Amino acid sequence: MPDLPVPEPATPAVEVPVRLTSPEDAVPTYALPGDAGADLAIAEDLELAPFQRALVGTGVAVAIPEGYAGFVHPRSGLAHRLGLSLVNAPGTIDAGYRGEIKVNLVNLDPTTPLTLRRGDRVAQLVVQPVVQARFVPVEQLPESARGAGGHGSTGGHGSAQSKGPT
Repeated sequence: MPDLPVPEPATPAVEVPVRLTSPEDAVPTYALPGDAGADLAIAEDLELAPFQRALVGTGVAVAIPEGYAGFVHPRSGLAHRLGLSLVNAPGTIDAGYRGEIKVNLVNLDPTTPLTLRRGDRVAQLVVQPVVQARFVPVEQLPESARGAGGHGSTGGHGSAQSKGPT
C-alpha cells in the first residue's frame, strides 16, 4: 500500500485584539499547535486556603469579534495535581466585554493551602463561534428519544455509588 500524505490540521484563525494591564502580564498563548485553549496566567501572587476561592485578574483584556465568544476553562493538570479549579467553569466572555478577564479560582484540596505566583498559568481561553438562539414559546415540545430523562438517566456509571443523599 502506498504511503499517503498526512494532511496538515485545518485550524482556522480569528484575530483577537489583546490589551495588557501591565508590561509584566502575558498574552494568552497556545502550548502546542492545534491546541483549543490558550493559557491564561494570573497577574498577582496569592495563597488559597483549603476550599477558599478568590476572583483573580489575568491582566488581559480582549476584543472578541462579533459571532464569537470566549470560554475560560480550568487547566486539567492543576485540577488533578493540586485541586485548583474554577468556580464557574467555563466562564463566558461575550463579544462586547472589554474589561480584564478575571478567573474565579478555588482550592478544592481539603487540607493543603495553595500558593500561586504572578505568571502562573491557571486557566485556558477557548474562542469559539456562537449562534444566538431565537427562543419560541410553544404549548408542547416535540417528542424525542430521551424525553425528560436527565441527570444520569442514560446510565454509564458502572459500579459508582453515592455515599450521600440522592
